[in-house]
Amino acid sequence: MTAERSTLVDTNVLLDVLTDDPRWGAWSSDALAAAIDRGPILINQLIFAELSVRFAAASDVDAALAPLALTRESIPFDAGFPAAQAFARYRQRGGSRSAVLPDFYIGAHALVRGHTLLTRDARRYRTSFPGLELIAPPTPSSEE
Repeated sequence: MTAERSTLVDTNVLLDVLTDDPRWGAWSSDALAAAIDRGPILINQLIFAELSVRFAAASDVDAALAPLALTRESIPFDAGFPAAQAFARYRQRGGSRSAVLPDFYIGAHALVRGHTLLTRDARRYRTSFPGLELIAPPTPSSEE
């Protein structure tokens, strides 16, 4: 039996599941189910906000997420520094301004709390947070 491990679920995976994305819906649903089997699944304020763009009311977001039994965990203050440092390194390497700081906060949140991160954006997280445990598709084509 494996030890219980909490998983922070990135917005892209939740959108795949909620929209039944034709390309990624099955992978994301299977990966989410496996994460649920390992332990609690979590979102933070940024993930909730990113999801909320697609809904008319907060209650609609809550209703869509209810079947997943997600736990809401606030972003720890301690995540601010590693998020900023990862973002600065990204920009120094020539990263585009279109990549915004919230993604780095999501990775830093998972890192400082010791969570696994379930995402399709593995490249940025692997580069920015090398010690972070990821669940991601195995193919490079997933890194869009």
